[in-house]
Amino acid sequence: MPVDLSEVLVIGVSSRSLFNLEEENEIFEKEGIVGYRQYQLEHENDLLEPGTAFHLVQRLLHLNESAKKRIVEVVVMSRNSPETGVRVMNSVKAHQLDITRMAFSGGEPLSPYIDGFDIDLFLSKDIKDVQYVIDSKECAAAYIYAPPHSFNSTDNRVKIAFDADAVLFSEESEHRYKTEGMDAFHKYEAEHEDDPLKEGPFAKLLIKLSKIQEELPTRIELSPLRIAIVTARNAPSHMRVIKTLRKWGVYVDEAYFLGGISKDKILKAFGAHIFFDDQDAHLKEASLHVPSARVPYTSDSVLNLPIDKLKVDKTTPKAKTKKD
Repeated sequence: MPVDLSEVLVIGVSSRSLFNLEEENEIFEKEGIVGYRQYQLEHENDLLEPGTAFHLVQRLLHLNESAKKRIVEVVVMSRNSPETGVRVMNSVKAHQLDITRMAFSGGEPLSPYIDGFDIDLFLSKDIKDVQYVIDSKECAAAYIYAPPHSFNSTDNRVKIAFDADAVLFSEESEHRYKTEGMDAFHKYEAEHEDDPLKEGPFAKLLIKLSKIQEELPTRIELSPLRIAIVTARNAPSHMRVIKTLRKWGVYVDEAYFLGGISKDKILKAFGAHIFFDDQDAHLKEASLHVPSARVPYTSDSVLNLPIDKLKVDKTTPKAKTKKD
């Protein structure tokens, strides 16, 4: 019988996201596969240091210890060959990460294997792989930034923070804001607060995280898995977010409606093990304090166009836009 992972959160994490392999990547770029292979063979017993996604993975795996059943699986995904991947395997064991599934593609893209491993969230430092997954809509995917300078992960809980529009929700509100301005955005959102926002690329992940919370022994308010929304939305556009989450049956522990205030200090205070946003402008500062990842727009998204090229289709219901 094949393994049923429908009720399990499955994270696919590239080896460069899990461990710090930047020096090794430079060797590969300068010396090619021959030099890289020789270096990895010579250092395969040297422990790799944690990368940006390490603390997130570590904390998520710990949830299995207190859950009613196994609720998290992690798949290490690497373009290494099985031979050059031995150092990754050794480091997984040395760091006592409860990971049993791995994929070593020998230089081939990792994205075609997402469906085969039933991945819910793919984290990588290869933007091409991430873009492929975002375009395919197979699962949530994000491009990992460099580790923060001084992230101190002392909280035994796992804390995940999301931007709202173009991440959890569709990009319609973002488009409205950029093309029609803040006043039109707030007016539309207030008038439609009872209409649920459409799902964005991370909606299904959020819903699954909420389901995972139900498998933990403590009350939801005391769950070791805490979820936060950190958004530039503010009153009166905030109520549509709350009511949409209710319609989805999702419990969010914390929400911060910032109205343009910088997100980095809020995220540092929250202690996020990962923060997902669609805009580099927010992530540059946030990534200095907490592990961060960018959610790309689909390749055909209008939000990839310069601001002066964005248009609102007047023949259809006005698209909602954002400012997150």
